[in-house]
Amino acid sequence: LLDLLTIYQEFKTFEGIKVAVIGDIVHSRVANSIKEAMQILGGEVCFSGPKEWISDSSLYKDIDEAVAWADAVMMLRIQHERHAATMNMGKEEYLKRYGLTKKRAELMQKHAIIMHPAPVNRDVEIADSLVEAPKARIVAQMQNGVFVRMAIIEAILNGKA
Repeated sequence: LLDLLTIYQEFKTFEGIKVAVIGDIVHSRVANSIKEAMQILGGEVCFSGPKEWISDSSLYKDIDEAVAWADAVMMLRIQHERHAATMNMGKEEYLKRYGLTKKRAELMQKHAIIMHPAPVNRDVEIADSLVEAPKARIVAQMQNGVFVRMAIIEAILNGKA
């Protein structure tokens, strides 16, 4: 819900909005929920990252293609605890191959935004300098998490949920 709120605040619609979700898709609740929600609301989603981490290959795009295609680029945290035995590359190599680097961010459309559900592994899935860049909405996402939780709790306490 907080990611949807962040997208809506930026674009005032979901219709036709394209979201590229990049990273550990197979272990991500965020990836699957944003896919379902955007399909219901009229948007589109693609997945990118290491192919063995992609749960739905029909939605796969190469990372450079995904970044250039998207209105919102959502980077996902590498869950190191899940990949300790199978990750065959270092952090720098991951950033170069699958992360949002400064060079790769230049492929983004002028209006496109950077999202990340946090916590962020700086210089792993996203270059440190992009976390608070003008296109980044990561802090807004975190703030929206507080607002969404408050609204849900209020609705429950007032018997409206």
